[in-house]
Amino acid sequence: MTIPGVPPSELPDLTRAEDRISFLYLERSVIHRDSNAITATDDKGIVHIPAASIGVLLLGPGTSITHQAVALLADHGATAVWVGERGVRYYAHGRSLAASSRLLTAQAAAVSHRDRRLAVARTMYAMRLPGEDTTNLTMQQLRGKEGARVRRTYREHAARTGIAWNQRQYDREDFASGDPVNQALSAAHACLYGVVHAVIVALGAAPGLGFVHTGHERAFVYDVADLYKAEITIPVAFDVAASDSTDIAADTRRAVRNHVHDGAILTRCVRDIRTLLLQPQPTTPIDDVEDSLGLWDDNGLEVAAGRNYGDYEDVDF
Repeated sequence: MTIPGVPPSELPDLTRAEDRISFLYLERSVIHRDSNAITATDDKGIVHIPAASIGVLLLGPGTSITHQAVALLADHGATAVWVGERGVRYYAHGRSLAASSRLLTAQAAAVSHRDRRLAVARTMYAMRLPGEDTTNLTMQQLRGKEGARVRRTYREHAARTGIAWNQRQYDREDFASGDPVNQALSAAHACLYGVVHAVIVALGAAPGLGFVHTGHERAFVYDVADLYKAEITIPVAFDVAASDSTDIAADTRRAVRNHVHDGAILTRCVRDIRTLLLQPQPTTPIDDVEDSLGLWDDNGLEVAAGRNYGDYEDVDF
């Protein structure tokens, strides 16, 4: 019997996560599918977007998307994020680009072991604190150093842009309640979270298994995004706030897009996640590992799947 519908793409045919466009924002348009392209139609015409080239598609106010378009995005490992008027709400993700669960298994093993989790957390802080020896620091000491670094970063960019800065203060339910720089920070971080979430999912890791953050479905997203805020979203937000923008959210999205348009953030994000979860780093990329399915055994080994392990003769299913 032939299974109806378009057969899914083979993983080797898909564009690697680090080679994709970081994110694309659409609003007030109808999203459909034309062959292997996503189409966006509004009163100005139709734009064709190769689905395999997208990391994350941000769907803003006034968008509607067809079943065929969502199926195409999922098939090509792209993440779809529905975006509110002033912020991001994460509702869906696409298919992983990884044929192996090795990265996910390594993540689960590390986050479940106190010493290994602490080692990963220390590595994360070391990435943000160049020149600092984090080897023997406790989590409390690391949080203190990170807090001081962030406060210093805010002060430096406030002085650079001439903006009066008090503190990071925002209301998740009321975007407009914040001052311009806090609005810009929220919008910039939302874009970064979308990009990082897309990479984590594409690599086959779990967004909810964080090492520093915990208890949230996007804990690991926040972990990884924190590696790049001081370099990307914080300076962008202060620049936008200092520009007398009349649309903070839109201008911030465009500024973040321009900052990461060369795709370097995707390459770094992929590399950093693998470095954190796989030590030593494998010579073969995770998404190049041959697709395999086995059965777990309590002796630490893996046995072949697709076989009957009853008392009688083995039978292939």
